[in-house]
Amino acid sequence: MTMKTKQVDKMRTLNAPTSGIFSRDSNTMRYRPTIYRGEHLNRVAFPLGGTGAGMVCLEGTGALSHVSLRHKPEVHHEPAVFAALWVKGCRTARVVEGLVPRWKTLGSYNAGNGTRGRTYGLPRFASCEFSARFPFGTVRLRDPGLPVEAELTGWSPFVPGDADASCLPVAALEYRLKNRRASTVEGVFSFHAANFMALDRKDNRAHVRSIKGGFVLSQPPMPDCPAAEGHFAVFTDAPRAAVDCAWFRRDGRGDFCAWSRGDGRDSLSIVWQAVQSGRAEARPPHAQGNPGTGGSVSVPFRLRARGETTIRVWLAWYVPVSDVSSGLGETHVPWYAGRFSGVEAVVAHWREKHTRLRAATVAFRDAFHDTTLPREAVEAAGANLAILKSPTCLRQKDGRFWGWEGCCDDEGSCHGSCTHVWNYAQALPHLFPSLERTLRETEFGPQQDERGHQNFRATLPIQAANHHFHAAADGQLGGLMKLYRDWRISGDTAWMKSLWPSAKRSLTYCIETWDPEHTGTLVEPHHNTYDIEFWGPNGMCTSFYLGALQATIVMGKTCGEDVSLYEELARKGKQAMEKDLWNGEYFIQRIRWQGLRATDPAIAGGSDLYSAEGLEIMKREGPKSQYGNGCLVDGVLGDWMARCCGVPTTLEPGQIRDHLEAVFRHNFRTTLEEHSNLQRPGYAFGKDAGLLMCAWPYGDKPSLPFPFSDEVWTGCEHQAASHLVMMGRTSQALRIVRAVRKRYDGRWRNPFDEYECGHWYARAMASYSLLQAFSGARYDAVEKTLYLDPSVKGDFRAFLSTAGGYAMVGMRRGKPFLEIRSGKIEVRRCVLRGEETPLAISASRREDRRRDIV
Repeated sequence: MTMKTKQVDKMRTLNAPTSGIFSRDSNTMRYRPTIYRGEHLNRVAFPLGGTGAGMVCLEGTGALSHVSLRHKPEVHHEPAVFAALWVKGCRTARVVEGLVPRWKTLGSYNAGNGTRGRTYGLPRFASCEFSARFPFGTVRLRDPGLPVEAELTGWSPFVPGDADASCLPVAALEYRLKNRRASTVEGVFSFHAANFMALDRKDNRAHVRSIKGGFVLSQPPMPDCPAAEGHFAVFTDAPRAAVDCAWFRRDGRGDFCAWSRGDGRDSLSIVWQAVQSGRAEARPPHAQGNPGTGGSVSVPFRLRARGETTIRVWLAWYVPVSDVSSGLGETHVPWYAGRFSGVEAVVAHWREKHTRLRAATVAFRDAFHDTTLPREAVEAAGANLAILKSPTCLRQKDGRFWGWEGCCDDEGSCHGSCTHVWNYAQALPHLFPSLERTLRETEFGPQQDERGHQNFRATLPIQAANHHFHAAADGQLGGLMKLYRDWRISGDTAWMKSLWPSAKRSLTYCIETWDPEHTGTLVEPHHNTYDIEFWGPNGMCTSFYLGALQATIVMGKTCGEDVSLYEELARKGKQAMEKDLWNGEYFIQRIRWQGLRATDPAIAGGSDLYSAEGLEIMKREGPKSQYGNGCLVDGVLGDWMARCCGVPTTLEPGQIRDHLEAVFRHNFRTTLEEHSNLQRPGYAFGKDAGLLMCAWPYGDKPSLPFPFSDEVWTGCEHQAASHLVMMGRTSQALRIVRAVRKRYDGRWRNPFDEYECGHWYARAMASYSLLQAFSGARYDAVEKTLYLDPSVKGDFRAFLSTAGGYAMVGMRRGKPFLEIRSGKIEVRRCVLRGEETPLAISASRREDRRRDIV
């Protein structure tokens, strides 16, 4: 072995993900999280905050960044907020963070001016590592110049089934300090924050005020800007805490404008002098003149030999009005503004409920990770739950959920809980089914007109909107499968029946618009998630059609409706898929643009749509933006969707398996160095591995295929991987998932931000379906039946979340078991691989901590 090889192997040992630990009670491997070190810390930013309530990210170094509290993303917002540690007898104090990643030298906002206003120039710990078990992220810090080790754990409440507890505008930072010496050490821990809530204007009236154990940074509403109001509280329960609300003022005006410009060095200089000297100052707000520009809370400590202590810092915020909307005049008001009267009420609630909320969140964390499923799958599912804590998600004052597709740097990306994107997101319906049901109520309510046409983008705030654009075939048909899924998850047949008339109209619209000749396929041009229209029948959208028909057949029979038309269309569609849309290897598209009810696009658009060169191409190949004989990663997406939703499937399993194997064979690349992508290469390029959206293995790629065909989307990779698992092809599936997680290993991309058209992209929550695919576990609350069809061999254990509670499910000594960890799950039958079988049910000895939390 050469020296170079030895060095590479050492780096892999230091930075490679760990693969699991040996269980004490079985011959299986339990989940163990990845530990990020060195360059793998570069891009780690772990979201904290409630769903739809705002976000603060805990970086891999322990820094706080991406501070986005005003109901929209602020990716580059990294205000002067930091913890510090002074130890008596040591040369210098330290910011309680690891070393600043070097990319920030010129990679952060306005870096050409020297990153003014940042704290990068203050001393930090020399050694750092990060790991996460969602929703807890942990930073471990050591420094040879300090006798005290520090461990920072950041988290915010996340309690499946309890949406209110999980939507609070709060977070917690727990600083565990451990003395490595054989003698006593003394020191001061402190936490500091400049008033980043203040507007950049002289008349802002921003101020800092003290509360028990901490302070509040406040920006009152302005007469000409009600959305300016915002409050951020920092407090601790440490008994010796000293609160300083009288930061140095540079002049009589205060320093708020300077801070917003990235300045404020005078104030910060005085703060750091106090830190360096070990002073724990308690000072009320300035009695005269303008207020100070920030706040500090300091906690003196004394650690015996090898002793340790934990100092808890709680964060809470309140921004009751926003300037965010989808352009119809009114603006978004968050759910918590209707629940709490102000930041003091949030603080009081957080103080009172913290212990129980933490216990409930720990119970979920421990259950979710108490699994023997493949580590890559569990990591992918858990990492993408961070999307639920990002600005991608909003929750209205009336409690309804609403989502962007993702986040641009300073605004949401692609509005409206977009149905064809949120089709892929499988986490919310299982973890918070009450929130997911509000999406169905929006789709079949204000988003749908009397014809059955659905806007695939809801307004913000949610209200009836115009219907001037195409319906999305995959989004609208997927909505029918999701209605079925949410009914079976909730067990609420009355709820399903209340939406049935709208569901029936929706399917009628789909049939009349896209299949007027009743072929069982979508023939007329139909809009889809690639932001274009497919012309002619294809495997992707026809598989959605078949899934929607099957779901509607079951719901219709339950509602006492005649479903014979749906049954006939499903029979025809199955035949067409398996014969006409099958090329012997995978499902394809039969491009058709003439002889339809829709006007020939060359005639309808003419020179407005096509140049003279474009018309020549269209005459040879048909409309642009098709895939034809391509091997499409989503080529049988509707079957995956049906299996995720528990909808009865009818397509030949062998063909489904063959299609997915072809996708892996033709679309998966171990390196993209020789792949040409002129679209959006940032998702995967160069030495990255990935699964291409589409491949044309036989050289018949259209001149102008659909616009994203050469890209790599993590959401589609996860759905293809989980579909492969469902069909028994686990090795190929895991290669895809490993490729995704390697791209997001912290060096160049954030492991907790799988992006597509924006950060924290909703489609990436397709990764949650990996849990269902491997365990094969699905609970039907209508039938009170647990279905098990595992893809793993032998004994295993996995996490299962239902509307009534969550549990561990699996096989033990060859027999199925259900261990209820929280809530109640009534099971009358267990069906293992199609056969009814006895089920061992037990309740955890843990107290049900979910009740009466909020």
